[in-house]
Amino acid sequence: MLTQPETIKTIHAEYLEAGADILETNTFNATTIAMADYDMESLSEEINFSAAKLAREVADEWTAKDPAKPRFVAGVLGPTNRTCSISPDVNDPGYRNVSFDELVTAYSESTRALIKGGADLILIETIFDTLNAKACAFAVDSVFEELGFSLPVMISGTITDASGRTLSGQTTEAFYNSLRHVNPISFGLNCALGQMSCARMSKSCLASLKAMCRRTQMPVFPMRLVNTIFPRRRWQNMSKSGRKVAF
Repeated sequence: MLTQPETIKTIHAEYLEAGADILETNTFNATTIAMADYDMESLSEEINFSAAKLAREVADEWTAKDPAKPRFVAGVLGPTNRTCSISPDVNDPGYRNVSFDELVTAYSESTRALIKGGADLILIETIFDTLNAKACAFAVDSVFEELGFSLPVMISGTITDASGRTLSGQTTEAFYNSLRHVNPISFGLNCALGQMSCARMSKSCLASLKAMCRRTQMPVFPMRLVNTIFPRRRWQNMSKSGRKVAF
C-alpha cells in the first residue's frame, strides 16, 4: 500500500475486470497488535487509510465506466495474531497475552482509518476466536456512534480443525448465535485447512447454515469454499442507495 500503490491498484482492477463487485482492502494484519511483531505499530493507521483510499479510487473508476454496476470497498479487520479466549501457555491456562480492551483500541484505530479512506462496509474476517470478534464488533459499533453514521458489516469465521469448529471451540451455529446481535449483512465461513478438508466438512457446515436460514429467513448461498448467509434485500438497498448507508 505504501511502497507499491500502483501495483496494488493494478491487482484491484484485475479483480473488477474479472467481475468482482467488492474490493477488499487487504488489511487483514494491519492492526497495531498484529503489526507489533514487525515493530510497525506506528504505521497501522497509515496502512489502513492508504489501503482503503487505493481501493476506493479503483472502485470509483470502474463504477464511472458502468454506473449500473457500482463497485464497493470492504474495509478488512482481521483476527490479529493473538487470542482473547485461549492461553498461549499450556502451563498457565489463565494467562492471556491480549485483553479485550487492547483489542478494542486496536480495532477502533483501524476502523477509523478504513472509513476515512473510503470504505463502504466493514468486513470482520477469518475469525478463529469469537471473543476477538466481539471486541472488533464493539469497536466498530463505537466508531459508528462516534462518527454519527454506520456502515454495513460483514462477518466471516474460520474453521480450524476437522471437527468443524473454530479455534475457540464453537460450532458454526454457536458462532452465528454469538454474533448475530451485530446484525451484519452477511455471515460467512472459510476453512483454514485447505480445499480438501473444506470439502469434507462442507456438508455438516451447510446443514448448520440451512438450519439458521430457516430460523432467520435469510437465504443461503453455498460457494465453492465458502458458505454464506446473505440477506438479499438489505444488500440491494445498499446497492441502490450508495455508500455510507445506515441499517
